[in-house]
Parts: sequence; structure tokens; C-alpha cells
Amino acid sequence: MLIKGQEPGTALLLAAAPANKGRLIDAASVLPGLAAVDPGVLTGTPAATIVELADPVDPQTVLTRVRAVAAAPGPLYLYLAGQLHVDARQGQLHLALARTTPASLRYTGLPWSWLVHEFRVRPPGTTTVLVDLVADPTAWQRIGQEGLAAGPGVRLYGRIAAPAPRRAIATPGYLKTYAEVWRGGARPSLAELHDYAAEQAGRTPDALHLALDGRPAPSAPAPAPTGPAPGDDPHPAILAAAHAGRHGEAASMAAVWESEAMRAFGPGSLEAVHWLEVRADLARLAGEPARSCELWMASAQARLARRQTTDDPDVQGAVDRAHHQWEQLRDPDRARSLAPALVTLRRQVPGRQRGALEAVQRRLEQLQAVPAAGR
Repeated sequence: MLIKGQEPGTALLLAAAPANKGRLIDAASVLPGLAAVDPGVLTGTPAATIVELADPVDPQTVLTRVRAVAAAPGPLYLYLAGQLHVDARQGQLHLALARTTPASLRYTGLPWSWLVHEFRVRPPGTTTVLVDLVADPTAWQRIGQEGLAAGPGVRLYGRIAAPAPRRAIATPGYLKTYAEVWRGGARPSLAELHDYAAEQAGRTPDALHLALDGRPAPSAPAPAPTGPAPGDDPHPAILAAAHAGRHGEAASMAAVWESEAMRAFGPGSLEAVHWLEVRADLARLAGEPARSCELWMASAQARLARRQTTDDPDVQGAVDRAHHQWEQLRDPDRARSLAPALVTLRRQVPGRQRGALEAVQRRLEQLQAVPAAGR
């Protein structure tokens, strides 16, 4: 007999996309990797059941499976790869299935609201949804304005991307990273794995990354923490990992703390900017000057958005470090791609050393004379 808290878990692997020219993502390609992971790893329980749906046709059939797994008493994990659309008549968000076309979306797609409704019967904190989705232009605009939620008490992690250019078929790289990490034997926390998978898939303007832990909001505002508890400062452990060469581990830990700071203090807070700068320095230690440059520029932009002045030492320091990391780049294409943003920042923040802007412009002129890769 299983004691309380050890109920078997259930993992529902659902991959769906139209089998016609409306396909935006090769959703089913993620299933072999996930299915090869030990079932207990997929659910975080000693025993687990896996239910797999590959390119289903009928929304009622999918609903029946979702309803069945939602009735199970143990933890439920839904791994979902596919594409989202909005029907023109009622404006509802749908997951496209194998026979879905724009004209038949209302009848052949699975309404997102059906999933939300089924999860409401479950105890808060027992349901986790992990998504790797492509949203058509209308759905992408809707999600950008309203976000995407799976209901109260449901944890939601994932990546939602706009359609690839030139009708290229996207791959569910975010969820594939989960499978690769687990099959390699690593067992990071879900938050750490989300951050790593998001980095691997690419944090670009045409992708939205979700990390909603599903905890109920407090009935009264809770006092904001002032920082790590005494004796619980994460910086030494992060730096130790970096200096030991475990750069991915260090970056994941810093990203988790950055997420916590954004949740507690807000995305543009000094606490969140601090962790952004920690990640920038970790990228330097990892020998990733392009990434470090990007993060230091993001820090400078965040501080300027907070109305810190252009002669503020922290603002100048961020731009100077971004400039220094850019100078370390040996890939002409990458250096050229980062130059416009750096030039814009240097015009705003000339820095304490005279001629910094001119130095960027001179190197950019030299880079322009180097043929791009592939020419």
C-alpha cells in the first residue's frame, strides 16, 4: 500500500499538428525522446503511467483522454507540443489537431478552455503543464496581450514561438532539451531545467517563455524579501560552480535567482538587474563574450529605463563591460550583429574614457571589410 504523497504519477505526452500545409511544427518528433525517459522521471514519482497521443484527429477523443488522466489521484504532467490558433467566429484559442484547417478549426481543433476546465477538478499544485508551441499570427498577438494560463493551481512552463519565416517547419527544441537532459542522467529542478531549455531553444523576440509555478496568490500582500537569508547567500556556490568549469550549472542557478527576483520585486527592479549582471559575468567566465556583451547591454538598457542617468557609475560600468566583451569577439558576423545596439548605447553613454564611441565605429568599419561567412 502506498502511503500518502507517494501515489503513482501520470504523464500525458500529447503532440499534435495538422497533416496538411497548415503544419507549423513537427510536434510528434519530440515523442520518441520523451518516451525513452524513465516514467518516474517524467512525473517525479517512484511509479508512473505514460499515456501517449501522437497527432490525434478527433478533439473529443483527446478530451476523453485528458479527462481520464485528470481523474487520477497522483501528480499529473502534461507534455504538449503543437500549434495554437484562434477561430475567427468566436475568438477562442484552439490547439490544432491532425485534420485541422483554418475553415474547420472550431470543429477539428481542441479548445484550450477544455484543458483549463478539466484541470480545475484537481487539487492545486498536483498538475504541471509543459508546452512547446508555435502560435499563428492571431494567436501570437492574443498571447502577447493576455498571456497563456492553464488554470488556478496549475504549474505552467514552456516556450511559445511565432511562426518560422518562409513557412519553415519548427521543431520542438525546448521539450527535446528536457528529454536529452533526463536521458543523460541529470535531475535538475524544473525551474532550472526550464531556464536551460529556454536558453538552448533561444531567447529571441519572437519567442515567449513561461514559468508559472501555480502557487495560489496570498490573500494579503506578503512583505517583500530583502535578500537571501543570513548564511544562505547563493553567490559563493554559483561562483564555485563557475570556477570549477560547471558553467551551465552556475548559469542555471543565477537564472533561477533572477526569476525569483523578478517575481518578488518586478522585472525592472534593481534586484532583478543585479542577477542579470551576475549572468553577464558568468558568461564572461564561461568564455562566451557575445552572450556576456548582450547581457551587459541589457543591464545598461534596464538601468536607463529606470531613469538612472547616463553618468551613473553603474550605467557606465555596464556599457564599458559590454564594450570590452564585444572587443573580445573573434567572429566577425557576430560582432557585426551586436554592433548597432552597442553604438546606440555608446552614443547615450560615452563613458569616462574619451573616444569610446569612435573606437566602436572604427572597429565596425574594419569588420565591414571582412566578407560574411558563406560568401
